[in-house]
This record gives sequence, structure tokens and C-alpha cells, in this order.
Amino acid sequence: MRPVESVAIIGAGNMGSGIAQKSAQEQFEVQMVDREQQWVDRGHDIISEFLEEAVGRRIFSPAQVEGIKGRITGVVGTENVSPETDLVIEAVFEDFDIKTEVFGILDEVCDEHTILASNTSSLSVNALAEAVGRPDRFVGLHFFYHPAKNRLIEVIPAKTTSSEALAAVEQYCKTMGKVVIVCRDRPGFVVNRFFVPWLNEACRLLEEGVGSTAQIDAVARDAFRIGLGPFALMNLTGSPIALHSTDYLAAQLDTPRYLATQSLRDLVAEGRTWDIGEDEGFSEEAAVVIRERLLGQVFAVSSQIVAEGICSMEDVDRGAKVGLRWARGPFELANRIGVGEAVRMASVYAEEAGLELPKWFTGREESFEFSYIDVGVEDGIATVRINRPEAMNALNVTVVSQLGEALDGLNSRADVTTIALEGAGKAFVAGADVKFFVDKIRADAIQDIYDFTAHGHAVLDKLENSPKTTIALTTGLALGGGLELALACDYRVGTRRTQF
Repeated sequence: MRPVESVAIIGAGNMGSGIAQKSAQEQFEVQMVDREQQWVDRGHDIISEFLEEAVGRRIFSPAQVEGIKGRITGVVGTENVSPETDLVIEAVFEDFDIKTEVFGILDEVCDEHTILASNTSSLSVNALAEAVGRPDRFVGLHFFYHPAKNRLIEVIPAKTTSSEALAAVEQYCKTMGKVVIVCRDRPGFVVNRFFVPWLNEACRLLEEGVGSTAQIDAVARDAFRIGLGPFALMNLTGSPIALHSTDYLAAQLDTPRYLATQSLRDLVAEGRTWDIGEDEGFSEEAAVVIRERLLGQVFAVSSQIVAEGICSMEDVDRGAKVGLRWARGPFELANRIGVGEAVRMASVYAEEAGLELPKWFTGREESFEFSYIDVGVEDGIATVRINRPEAMNALNVTVVSQLGEALDGLNSRADVTTIALEGAGKAFVAGADVKFFVDKIRADAIQDIYDFTAHGHAVLDKLENSPKTTIALTTGLALGGGLELALACDYRVGTRRTQF
């Protein structure tokens, strides 16, 4: 597999310049491309403004900023992209014809090895792949705004994408410190599939007179433990995007419930933002309706995402927590309020919306159990990934127990010669979960801390005394317990991002 070392971004707008900036921050050589010099210059200005703010907040030094800028080369015209570029990411308007026109030029310009990617939030990756000349080296990427800050990225392989191309793109995303969700090509992918209808459902509640924008936002903030409600979010990210996305989902999924409300259409047509007053007072009766409708919608759609094989329920939760900054993901919320209650809310919403809920969800009563250890074996090499990037892979009771079970299984397999241990996201393992210790100290449950620590040492022994060759791929922070895990392996492989 040829690694990605040089990147070109087609489109120097807010999203494209953000991807270019983040790539340059992570030491990639970047070309930022647009049709005219004025748009390339505007992209440079956006990046400069962002980085100046970062200097003011002491995130970067002036010298680091100059280094980042020095790795970004402005290019006018897609046809002038360097042929040797390893990865080209298109970040133009969400228009199928415009995107395929760009890829047609890139097919002619770029070398055979170049991987082409589309930054899309909604368009079919399979359809785009069919329209390019290298369907085996094509992949969909969905960056979340702002790309330099938001750690989530959805990676969407087409049916034709080769495993080598997918692996190279995944590695690029990991090097960027992104939390990667590899998902199936379905309308809305993961996050937008439940989040966009959630925004539209808030508009529907407003039209029905259940509550005002301020009241709906207040109830939503409380129910989902979020900083901004749906109307404040639309004001921040742009109501036209919500309108386009929800209509697209309605058409692609044949779900009239998702069609944008008239209030949203009028707002966009008139170029307004939502008027959110200061009066957040509401009756308990109205709060129950708002809370249950919004929660029910999220539970219903999230269960469909898993049933359709788009991604795991762990990744649905990851998308909500990392991409949307929710305190808990949909399935964690279901556990919190009770799975039976979550199923009831989802069923009520599904009946109103004309959705069919999967049987694995409707027939469930016990709490959801989450897996944080991913294991894969190929040609005698086992890869063990600690997959809790929303918490920087911090070690808690569940993670340590699941890691121990995985190591027991691999150590006993005759077909495994090597175990490679890695962490998802920007950290290898950022130590033990401090909250666990704090909670136990407050509860005066010191024995639980002792038992957890003793169990942790037993798991470290499974690595240190493993009959297999053990390797720690420390592509990020390895702190505390993470450093102990790395030291328990035979070998440690680091990158420029590694910190012990």
C-alpha cells in the first residue's frame, strides 16, 4: 500500500480551506485548488484568519503557523493539479454534475496511483464512482464542519473501492487525528440520517404550535444534554443546508415525513434566520411531547441505521458524541431512560411517520451492551484496536475486561503469530478513565479501585507473557496506562504524533 503523503483539495471555500489547513497542520504537502486566483486567495485568507486566532489562544506559535502556511500551495484550475498527488479530495458544491465534471478532469491529469475522493454529505458514492474512470481508487469522505476542529469523519467506500485504496485513505484520516467511521453508502450515511430529520421534526413541532423556538430548543438541550437546540444550530450552520438535506432524504428514502416543513422553506426563501426569543418557559405537558417526539425520532432512525448494516450501534453513538458533541449517543440515551421506554417512544414516532422499525429493536427489553475492542486476523497477524476515541481510548472496567478476553482468545490461537495493538482516533491510550476513580472515591468504594487496578495488571501480563510477537502501534498519545500497555509489548512503533 502506497501511503498518502501529498494531498490536493479542489475548492477553496470554508470546507475546502479547512481540509487544506488541517492536512497542512498534520505535515502533508497540500495543493488548494479553485477556478480563479481570487477564490484561491480567499481560501488563504480564511486559513490565515483561523490560524491567527489559534496563535492568540496559544494553540500554535507564530513559527508553527508559518510552517503550516508554507505547506499549502495555491493552484488555479483543476487541470493544474500535480500528476504525482497521492490523494485528491473534491470539496465543491453538492451537485452531482459539477462533481463528475471535476473528476473527469482529474482522471485525465492524475497518475494511475492517485486516489480520488469526494467530500459529500448526501450524494451516492456508488453513483459517483461509476462516473469516474478509476472506480477502484475512489472513495467518499464526509468531513464535519469545521474540518480543523471537528474530529469526526465518515469514510464511505463504493462497491468498487479496492481494499488498498480504502486502507490508504483510512490511514490519512487517522494521521489527521480523525475519529473514523467506515460506513455503507446509504442516504445520509450515519449522522445526517438521524440528525437532519431531527432538525425538521423540531420545525414540525413549531408549526403544530407545541412550543416556540426557544421552548423547543430548551427542552432539546435538556433531553440530549447539548449546548445548542435545533433552531440555534440551524442559525449557526445554515438553514439552507438543512432544507436541502431533509428534502434529499425524503426523496431517496421515500419518506414524506422528512420533507421540509413550510416554515423552513419560507425562512430560507426569505433569507432569514430563526427568531429565538428569551422566554423558555413551558408547561410540563408540552415538554413531554417535545422530548418524546425528538427522542423517538432519533431512536427509530438509529435502529434503522444498524438494521441496514450502515454501521454498528457503537459507531452511531460515536458519530453523535464526536460529530455533534452530544453527551450521549442514541443507544446510550436508550440505556439511560430504559430500553423499553425508548422502544415505546420510537414506536409512537414510527407509526406517525410511516416508518418500519426493525424487529431486533422492537423486541428488545434489556440494555444495549457496547464493544470497544475490535479484532481482525489476516495472514497470521491479529490487529486489536481499542475503539473508544470519544474518550481518547481511556481504560475503564469494560475496556480492560474486553481487552483481556480478546488477548486470551488470540494467545490460544495457533494460526496467529503476531498481535498488533492500536488505538482509534488521535490517541493510542490516554491512560485510565479518571472519572471511574473519582466516582469510586466519592462513593468510598476503594476496593473497586483496587480490583480494577489488579485486573489491569493481569491484562498487562497477558501481553508481556504472550507467546506471540506483540507490537504497540502508538500513533498518538500513550499516557499512564497507555504507556504501560505499550511497554508490555515486544515492540513499539511511533510516528511524529506519538507522545509518551
